[in-house]
Amino acid sequence: MNDESRGAEPAAGGESRRAVHRGCEPRTGADQDAPRQPESGPHVRVDPQDSLDAGARQGRGVRDGMNDPTIRPDPRSAAIPRYARFATPFLNDPRDAVFVALMMQCGSVALAGVGLYFVGPLFWWLAPLYLALLFVGVIDRFTLMLHCTSHRQLFRPGYRVLNQIIPWVLCPFMGQTPETYFAHHVGMHHVEENRPGDLSSTERFQRDRIGHWLRYWGRFMTAGLFDLIRYFARNGRRRLLRRVIVGEASYWIAMALLLRVDPRATFVVFLLPYLTMRTLMMAGNWAQHAFICPEQPGHPLRASITCVGTRYNRRCFNDGYHAVHHVVPRCHWTEHPAEFERHLEEYGRNDAVVLRGVDFFQVWLLLMSGNWDRLARAFVRLPGAPERTHEEAIAFLRTRVRPIITSAVPLAARPVASGA
Repeated sequence: MNDESRGAEPAAGGESRRAVHRGCEPRTGADQDAPRQPESGPHVRVDPQDSLDAGARQGRGVRDGMNDPTIRPDPRSAAIPRYARFATPFLNDPRDAVFVALMMQCGSVALAGVGLYFVGPLFWWLAPLYLALLFVGVIDRFTLMLHCTSHRQLFRPGYRVLNQIIPWVLCPFMGQTPETYFAHHVGMHHVEENRPGDLSSTERFQRDRIGHWLRYWGRFMTAGLFDLIRYFARNGRRRLLRRVIVGEASYWIAMALLLRVDPRATFVVFLLPYLTMRTLMMAGNWAQHAFICPEQPGHPLRASITCVGTRYNRRCFNDGYHAVHHVVPRCHWTEHPAEFERHLEEYGRNDAVVLRGVDFFQVWLLLMSGNWDRLARAFVRLPGAPERTHEEAIAFLRTRVRPIITSAVPLAARPVASGA
């Protein structure tokens, strides 16, 4: 498989490549061929209403959990602003016109950032306003747009050059270096699936200790790029290696030049978002893979969590459905809730960790502060999972954050396509 195309799946994959379901087929576009039919998979088709009824019979069940009327539901469609509808003929999936609107919004913020280089004595008055606009307004949504378009190309084949706008024009303003997110996430993380070969694996850490997280964060911030370059070189992933080197070199040469022009503006517009987003991504990935089954750490439903009923899902394209994403990486974000509900019983049988009303960053904070009571109150009792009291839920969650030491062969050690 050619991993040079943005939106392509990695050349080698872990256990989560078992299944791509009809409910998550790409809608259109030459780069989104009909999905592979699974030989077996962690999802088994079940009637969602039967699952909800089964959950309702288990004390505080699924009906009282994910469908709590006091919690707003996660989105199942994309609200597309009128000013972005012109772009639908150019897109692989017309539902993604919402991303065109977001690109326009992020572009406006980027222009405001450029303006900080020219405001002179007003800089320290305007810089806080710019950062508020960036961090409160768009940067979280941009990051998840980058995630979605890394797995599913945004523009149709005849307009593929437009796919470079997000990584090469907008990414530097949004705390990302060109090409590295795609290479790290699609070309490495989804190949290794949080196992020992994953450079961002959480397995070996005690995942409720701040000291362990600081070690994890420190390694990524200081040696992460060099680890990624070695990873692709060692595994013969020449195209991804080249993309990372070109993207990082271009970014840091530009930063060196801009620091000579105006170090204040360069720090505020580029370097502060870079440091912030790298930190937030490490906190998010830590939480996404915090609760791991020690007996089956490679099973996507036992190594990834699901967060439902959150404002984060409404803002950030259902990113809380992380287990769904690892099972079906190319599933469109609007289909995540339905895909999850179709397989509730399978999640229950695998004792998957599903939390309601909290997002990944809140989960990270709760872990670091040791607030197990709040985590247990967010824990959803699924149909088919063992019945647990509040105290038993706390004990169960604690067992899932212990370090896992394994000598398993990294998944990327498998042969890959020549030149990939």
